[in-house]
Amino acid sequence: MKKVLVVINTLGRAGAETALLELLRHMDPKRYEVSLYVLMNQGEMARELPGHVHLVNRRYSECSVLNRQGQRRMAGQVLRAMAVRGTALRLSPYLCGNLAQMLRRRDVRMDKLLWRVLSDGGQQLEERYDLAVSFLEGGSAYYVADHVRAAKKAAFIHVDYEQAGYTRTLDRDCYLEYDRIFPVSDEVKAAFLKAYPECADRTEVFHNILNREKILRQAMLPGGFSDGFEELRLLTMGRLTRQKALEVSIEAMRLLKDAGEAVRWYVLGEGDQRAFLEERVRALGLEADFLLPGSVSNPYPYLRQADVYVHASRFEGKSIAIQEAQVLGKAIVVSDCSGNREQVEPGKDGLMCDLTPEAVCREIQKLLRDEELRARLGAAAALRPQTDETEIGKLLSLIDEGRG
Repeated sequence: MKKVLVVINTLGRAGAETALLELLRHMDPKRYEVSLYVLMNQGEMARELPGHVHLVNRRYSECSVLNRQGQRRMAGQVLRAMAVRGTALRLSPYLCGNLAQMLRRRDVRMDKLLWRVLSDGGQQLEERYDLAVSFLEGGSAYYVADHVRAAKKAAFIHVDYEQAGYTRTLDRDCYLEYDRIFPVSDEVKAAFLKAYPECADRTEVFHNILNREKILRQAMLPGGFSDGFEELRLLTMGRLTRQKALEVSIEAMRLLKDAGEAVRWYVLGEGDQRAFLEERVRALGLEADFLLPGSVSNPYPYLRQADVYVHASRFEGKSIAIQEAQVLGKAIVVSDCSGNREQVEPGKDGLMCDLTPEAVCREIQKLLRDEELRARLGAAAALRPQTDETEIGKLLSLIDEGRG
């Protein structure tokens, strides 16, 4: 039986983690002994792991990575990693050099610096694997490259490399250590190869595996909206982070209200921008119109009941949330950015706009005022092909290849 290790940064409720769970479900336990290491030792989705997957973390918490308690716990994890084996002292030239570069670019991203600390201060694994897989950028990519013994190594890329704040100096060229790199879309691949052109011959798009039947089944379970609102509903799903540009959506909601539209907007997710977004909602008097109910274990009843799905973000890799909305036949509005451009064909199965409040408001109004257009775009979205389970062969075939 072949031994496979998969490493991910956290197991919080988000798109990449959802994609990972589906990938793990397609690894045959009769052929592969699958282990999972979560670098941050944390995340509520661990309870959803398939039974054949062994979680190797010595200490693990199912506390959310997105609420205040979870963030305090993560801060403690960072401090422990700094102290382990003199990590902070050893990394001081790396940390200072990369921080200086960020300051020169006026784009300081402390999370990107700390991934190296967490990688070098992580749990030491003595096992040797036939295949080791980094499923996210940053910490998990550094950990597999530097600290895992394996015959073959593969790395997934889920975001636009440059837009997400990564550089080769930050990575220490870690992707040169991988036998195969799997971007999740063509645009993600192009952005990665712009930074690592010498990796072109080992880079191949690996589309997220989606379980259409599961989504349709869970959408019919009890749950969903319970506020008694009887007009049209907008829905967004995603973490409350800068990437998702939700402050633009809040401004768009203000414009919709000023235009007299009878609509309510809901955002399912948690993140470090909650306080900032709540303040923007209060400042614009939208407490009853733009709601942040948090993260839910089953978002599909909400998605089924929504009238329009909106995904106006700064950048994406390949959004699982958009795919889920398409499976459920939703009329969709997306921003014109990397990732989104591959998932929606404007005017055919959704609408696309610039990332401004005015543009987002304008496209939403088209759908609110035209029931026939909503139905036509939603029906086309439901017919859009989604990735099947054969995609996993691209990964598992590495085990059988000769090294080189």
